[in-house]
Amino acid sequence: MTAALHTPDRTPDSPGTVLVLAGGGYQDRSPHECEDVSRFLADHGVRAAWLDYPVAPARYPDALHQVLIALARLRERGPVAVLGFSAGGHLAGTAATATAEELADAAALGGLELAQVRRPDAAVLCYPVVSMVDHPHLGSRLNLIGVPDDAPARALSVELRADARTPPVFAWHTADDAVVGVEHSLALTAALRRHQVPVELHVYPHGRHGLGLAPGEIDWTTPLLRWLTEQGIA
Repeated sequence: MTAALHTPDRTPDSPGTVLVLAGGGYQDRSPHECEDVSRFLADHGVRAAWLDYPVAPARYPDALHQVLIALARLRERGPVAVLGFSAGGHLAGTAATATAEELADAAALGGLELAQVRRPDAAVLCYPVVSMVDHPHLGSRLNLIGVPDDAPARALSVELRADARTPPVFAWHTADDAVVGVEHSLALTAALRRHQVPVELHVYPHGRHGLGLAPGEIDWTTPLLRWLTEQGIA
């Protein structure tokens, strides 16, 4: 299965590229969390693309492999960051913590040299699904794994996959998110700190799940653009 990679009409010549992954519970992909965000980044001088990654009935590791292949191809123009929302944030998180086996399998699937397929250089997780075992978003878990077993769920919990090789992370959440609790971003931050991985977390008091760019509600994009510049992406 090959995922479609799209770019906005405008493609700035920034140092790096951001790959955007929409949320949708691994059941679908929300257009306002991929197309709109990619165009926003392009309008602000950041080269971006979005990926129509596989969703249910596709299961792990289909989507992850396609993200890793897309990152390898985008890296030809410089460093790459992955930016995901909700379940797309989980997918971004699994890419940022990809195992040696996952990387090797993606390289074989994409017909790429193993050295070409690496974790992203930076990761942005927006109200992300992080854990598949602690306060899990059950829809995302079932759509991704297909079974209720805890063993595969633990293996796909980003806070348990994090290690010292995880790239720098920017994350944001709202404290009263009623769909994917802020506990997910807090657990991620704690795990990254344990491994001394640079992390910037923003927790905003109010806001519904699925805000996307959140125009007129939350200004998370101003610190994001500054952070992307600090990472050598923008």
